[in-house]
Amino acid sequence: MNEGALISLVALIGWLVLAGSAIVSFRLGWSKIVQLGLIWLAIFAGLFVVADLLGARLPT
Repeated sequence: MNEGALISLVALIGWLVLAGSAIVSFRLGWSKIVQLGLIWLAIFAGLFVVADLLGARLPT
């Protein structure tokens, strides 16, 4: 594992902890948290599908 991948992994874990603590601060029930997570998943999946249909590609 190179240094860039390690930094990305640490940053990802940090962002997940930050987002998780923000969600916990709202004191929502598990069902509401799962519902919100599925909604966000559907939004991002829909955006990826639309971008793919329009032929968008990430720079390499």
